[in-house]
Amino acid sequence: MLAPWAQPAAQALAWCAGWPVRWVAWVARTGAALPGAGIGWPGGWAGAGLLAGAVLLLVALGGLVLRSRWLVSGCALLLVLVVVRPAPVTRVLGAWPPVGWRYVMCDVGQGDATVLAAGAGSAVVVDAGPDPDRVAACLDRLGVRRVPLVLLSHFHADHVAGLEGVLRGRSVGAVQTTALAEPAGQAAAVRRTAAEHGVPVLTATAGERRAVGGLSWEVVWPPAGGGPLGDDGPNDASLVLVVRTGGVRLLLAGDVEPAVQRELLRRPDGAPHVDVLKVPHHGSAYQEGEWVRRVAPRVALVSVGADNGYGHPAPRTLAALRATGALVERTDEHGDLAVTGAPVTRRSGARTEDDAGEEVVRLEVARER
Repeated sequence: MLAPWAQPAAQALAWCAGWPVRWVAWVARTGAALPGAGIGWPGGWAGAGLLAGAVLLLVALGGLVLRSRWLVSGCALLLVLVVVRPAPVTRVLGAWPPVGWRYVMCDVGQGDATVLAAGAGSAVVVDAGPDPDRVAACLDRLGVRRVPLVLLSHFHADHVAGLEGVLRGRSVGAVQTTALAEPAGQAAAVRRTAAEHGVPVLTATAGERRAVGGLSWEVVWPPAGGGPLGDDGPNDASLVLVVRTGGVRLLLAGDVEPAVQRELLRRPDGAPHVDVLKVPHHGSAYQEGEWVRRVAPRVALVSVGADNGYGHPAPRTLAALRATGALVERTDEHGDLAVTGAPVTRRSGARTEDDAGEEVVRLEVARER
């Protein structure tokens, strides 16, 4: 009532009124941030009925449980397992990873490590940095034991320093890298680590295509011989991959910056419209706006460390992604991120039964926390 005449006074009153209920918001946010806090639940009347039935059942059982200290102890133990979530338990209970995951961006802090499903217990890993233990933990949570190929987009430590964590206790077929061996120290460390585990190191160039376990990809950058690079050689020599898995199309763009993004715009396969974009360079401000608009992802994922000193991700980059209609998710806010997808048939207007409609992919993004 006061706002039309005195907006500052109205805001002051609202601020005062908000204090008594701030604890409600705190409880909600803290609970939502706990591991395993979110679960899938059907919508509509079916979901409402199921929820009502579950509540009635819990109320009825509550009195019985409280009469037995053994049942109370069991419930307390179950609560601890749900919160702590040791990897073997979460795989059995299905809390993480989500069923049917296609792509996972691991929360490794300020760096990149992503995983593409390639069959039961098998995955292709793209980048592995910067911490071996965090990379290994992510793969363990996913139940990955076989890695046909590790692709390292470039040799900066935040993309390669965790390679040992991928190789540790897993069967790895090969490591494939970009041709520009800079920084030299990190490139040498990658080759040394791979040699210690008996894993060959290969070089990828544009035009190369591979497939494994229902997963396929094409390298679209860098071209053989290097091609035009920007001011930052290692970043702009990053492998850029167009990936297809189960009908989902992804663009994994390493750390390429505007000079390469403009060059990709001139190539027929350099700026494809995709379902999922791995945002280059942790969402830095150095992005070519037209390339972002051309790619127009449905989902944009940013691998970034909390409170990093680089200002990643840049607000203008996030705004540009959202302007294309993309759902933007970040590892610093939600931990590991998983993309699931299943083909569905979309119909529009009054179509006949013999019209097959347009096949699309329904995407879902699951957050680990």
